Amino acid sequence: MQHRQIGNTGVNIPPVIFGTSALGNLYSALSNETKTAIVEECLKHVPAPVVFDSAGKYGAGLALEKLGEILTTLGARQEDVIISNKLGWLRTPLLTPEPTFEKGVWFGIKNDAHQSISYDGILECWQQGNDLLGGKFKPQLISVHDPDEYLDSARDIAEFKQFFGNIIKAYRSLSVLKSEGKVKAVGVGAKNWKTIKMIAGEVDLDWVMFANSMTIFRHPKELLDFMGQLHGKGVGMINSAVFHAGFLTGGSFFDYVFLKPDTAESRAKFKWRENFFTVCRKHNVTPADACVRFGMTPPGVLAISLNTSNPLRVKNNVESVETSIPDDFWKDMIGKNLIDKNYPYL
Repeated sequence: MQHRQIGNTGVNIPPVIFGTSALGNLYSALSNETKTAIVEECLKHVPAPVVFDSAGKYGAGLALEKLGEILTTLGARQEDVIISNKLGWLRTPLLTPEPTFEKGVWFGIKNDAHQSISYDGILECWQQGNDLLGGKFKPQLISVHDPDEYLDSARDIAEFKQFFGNIIKAYRSLSVLKSEGKVKAVGVGAKNWKTIKMIAGEVDLDWVMFANSMTIFRHPKELLDFMGQLHGKGVGMINSAVFHAGFLTGGSFFDYVFLKPDTAESRAKFKWRENFFTVCRKHNVTPADACVRFGMTPPGVLAISLNTSNPLRVKNNVESVETSIPDDFWKDMIGKNLIDKNYPYL
């Protein structure tokens, strides 16, 4: 497994990195034993350095807390681990019966979180994240998390401009952290790739993380063109949520929202998945492998970020990154209009 460098940052990452939202009790509250086993399997199946992607939003900081605790318990060496911390959410006391952010998604967490995107706010998120990790392990990769959701909360054009200004100020503070040698690479992670494009037009980025955007299900040409521009500038790209939060592999959530076939749009998604599974069975291809390999096809995609709540899946996820998919499978997918016939990288 070959590690590749993010731009000229000196940070080398493997082709698979591990999301940690399960450590923050996404969809279910896992036991400490299961969480420890997940991290242990990640360290076991990928040559060092192993990359963990986390965020203060994940379980209101629980994922960061557990990641630092488990890495320390397992005796992991600092040089064998790279942590990416997506900043923008601060842990706060839980004052209501359930957390006020992303209701119905996080289970068994004892804190709340609120978004804090500004010059000083993002620095507070960075410091809190370091504290939650426990001090031994500190993030080398940092970014502003969910700037798209932040902008979506604007009530009018004036507030949108104000919020975008806050994002740019947040990036100024991240640039200071990098210039001081406290972190090595600055990026952005978002579900709406157009927000990433807006930020990339104002900020020098080392890397970007696309979520729910460039997948076997959805791969618009304008996004591919933008990815080509980033690649030309030497910006490293990480592809995330290539299963659309598990839906493409048989789950009930699509882009983190529970999906029922009760609308024409939802029924179309179920139908696409049914046809996808049929092609997979015909060619003896695992749906997860197809999603992962497709997500890695654009030039400049350095890694896929994969997340699991099952320790036994970690090895399979690693193998998915390097598995071979027969050409006839891709031809069949295109022939059945499940992949855009003009997609250029197959």
